[in-house]
Amino acid sequence: MEASLISKIVSKRMLVAFGLGITGGLPLLLGGSTLQAWMKDLGADLTTVGAVSLIGLPYTLKFLWAPIFDRFVIKPFGRRRGWLFATQALCAAAIFYLGTLGGMSSPSLQVIAWGAFVLAFFSASQDIVIDAYRRESLADEELGLGSSLYISGYRIALLISGAGSLAIAQIYDWQRVFYVMAAIMTLGMGLTFWAKEPEVSDAHPVNFKEAVIDPFVDFFKRSGAWIFLAFIFFYKVGDQMASNMTMPLYLDLGFSKLEIGAIVKGIGFWTTLIGGFVGGVLILRWGLIRSLFIFGILQMLSTAGFSVLQMVGKDNLALGIVIGFENITSGMGTSAFAAFLGSLTSRRYTATQYALLSSFMGIPRVFVAAPGGKMVESWGYFNFFLVCTCIAIPALFMIPKMSKLAEADKGQA
Repeated sequence: MEASLISKIVSKRMLVAFGLGITGGLPLLLGGSTLQAWMKDLGADLTTVGAVSLIGLPYTLKFLWAPIFDRFVIKPFGRRRGWLFATQALCAAAIFYLGTLGGMSSPSLQVIAWGAFVLAFFSASQDIVIDAYRRESLADEELGLGSSLYISGYRIALLISGAGSLAIAQIYDWQRVFYVMAAIMTLGMGLTFWAKEPEVSDAHPVNFKEAVIDPFVDFFKRSGAWIFLAFIFFYKVGDQMASNMTMPLYLDLGFSKLEIGAIVKGIGFWTTLIGGFVGGVLILRWGLIRSLFIFGILQMLSTAGFSVLQMVGKDNLALGIVIGFENITSGMGTSAFAAFLGSLTSRRYTATQYALLSSFMGIPRVFVAAPGGKMVESWGYFNFFLVCTCIAIPALFMIPKMSKLAEADKGQA
């Protein structure tokens, strides 16, 4: 590996991006599957446990309060570091509070749920600021590598707050789980002190119109805005639809839960990290537009792999190959996609525009992927995954047009 590339990977900006991935990902499962496990231990019925998913609503609606983080500055830290420190402190406090409930013999499930909802709100707010900080602190050509390191840190945090929390709860208790996680969040506050405030030449919004209205006007007045939105919709929708139905496929093919856990989860975690890192390095070498095209093709091939798996049937080696290839290409595509979202934002309205685009990105996951089960019943697994493969084709045809628009924007800059 070239010395210049190594120096970029271990630079302060990249290390901060990786560390912020950990603080960003840590609270997610604490208000999700980990919380569900705790509630099950407390004797909650399945209806209550299932309703926990509603606690994640702030992650979908975060664009509604994102303008606050563009408009106001917390001195003396700066616009981004100030809000980073504040949201991390609030997340740590909310996690610690859940720990105090974990020490009670019979805590109220309703109180726990409200505590988790508050944590989700602070966590979604932290996500807004982290995305804005990453966009403003990295040069355009560094966004791919920075996004891949951020995603790697995020996935490690999910492992810590998911499997790690369950292990701590098994050995000790739920109070210890949340106290440990709160301590990890406070380390993120130290990272924020160490980080450097991004230098942005544009003045931040100073009133309601500039903070709430102008970010939308700024985005939609640019040429090709609707093409960019269409690309955001189509680029990952097939991948999201497919991932929603992979678990039923494994079970229907006859794989045991133990085999699924060992192969899918074991191989999947490491191959996703590898894919994200390799994707970030390749984006640095190839550029964002070329990487989006190549990674998009690879994502399509990996989705088609599930159709092949359905034909092969129950075969552990085939499952490992399909899972490994799918997670590597997904990691590469996600890194490029996150960098692309960042490149679309104006540095004056980074928080609001990135929150809006990332929320729009979640629409396929919520609405389009939902009928997947019905499609499988009607078409079968083979045809379903082929359809998921082909859905990404329109996005690939949009890339040359986006490349011309990007060149035109550079020429006007």
